[in-house]
Amino acid sequence: MCQFSNNVCKSAIRRSLSKRRAHLDRGDRVTHTFDNEYWDQIWQGDRAQAMATSQPNPHLLTEVADLTPGTALDAGCGAGAEAIWLASCGWQVTAADIATDALARAAERADANGVQVEWVEADLSVWEPEAPYDLVTTHYAHPSIPQLEFYDRIATWVAPGGTLLIVGHLHHGGHGHGHGHGHGHEPPAAASATAATITARLDPAAWEVVTAQESQRTVPGSDKVLHDVVVRATRR
Repeated sequence: MCQFSNNVCKSAIRRSLSKRRAHLDRGDRVTHTFDNEYWDQIWQGDRAQAMATSQPNPHLLTEVADLTPGTALDAGCGAGAEAIWLASCGWQVTAADIATDALARAAERADANGVQVEWVEADLSVWEPEAPYDLVTTHYAHPSIPQLEFYDRIATWVAPGGTLLIVGHLHHGGHGHGHGHGHGHEPPAAASATAATITARLDPAAWEVVTAQESQRTVPGSDKVLHDVVVRATRR
């Protein structure tokens, strides 16, 4: 298991130019836009401290254990727990998020743990990276476009032979479970997915699906139940 170090280093936040608002396609139902204003409010709210001190997602630790470190993108990195863990394991990490406050907390946490991460402020519904990555991962990120379209976008950022790892909210048709990372309630259906809906968009000629899993787990120290969908695929 990789560990954070105690040395202090510098982390810089690079801002991209592209930000826009777009409503999720939910018919006549009112939904969140998941734009920069929405996420700034979340990260300035009373749940921000809990999110900023969260541990790396356990699915990430399991799924990347057999990968050789290279370049990695954490798409929708929040306060950076996953990006910092990857950097501590030898990955060269770029971490992108739309929320200024989240990135500021992430940069401070990276400094405190002695790891170097490139932090990018960006709207992932329109941002494009300069080069593909050996690993592209995302954990519960909700951009201002429909969820599956977001997964389509980040899949194009994976280099040949590289890995796509999606950890998202499982669309299971229930309500009231709360996912414990900032919403306080079940996310809209357009912000969730199933293993089948994700893998159906991965062309078998271009991708080998390694993991397609649906699970539920309880957050340590609480009664919050997380319903997760995990898809890992390798670009051929």
